[in-house]
Amino acid sequence: VAMETVSLEHQIQSVQRHIAFLKKEQMELLHDLHLEILRLQKHCSELTHDLEIKELEARQQDVLDRELEEKCRAMEAQLQEKEKANLELRKELRQKETLVAALRSSLRSKERRFLEELKRRSHRVTI
Repeated sequence: VAMETVSLEHQIQSVQRHIAFLKKEQMELLHDLHLEILRLQKHCSELTHDLEIKELEARQQDVLDRELEEKCRAMEAQLQEKEKANLELRKELRQKETLVAALRSSLRSKERRFLEELKRRSHRVTI
């Protein structure tokens, strides 16, 4: 009976040591898990912050893109107006060139008649 009691006490002490060891390991594991949770929370916060910055930049870029598109449309409209005005001016220039050509032709014709008349009068005066 005494041997059994000693053996039983040894077993109890061994179990108690194992329990203490497991409690210590569990505490270390819980501590490490807590540290890992904190690290992951910090990392998550950083990623959230980065995402917010990227979303803000994307919204700003969208605003800039829309402004540029509006400016492009305005410039294209101005270009079309200028091209239309340019076309009208070219048409007017062609008309005036045609008029100038007609006036030159008429002037040459009148000049020829004047010179012919001058020759006839000069010839009469000579006679």
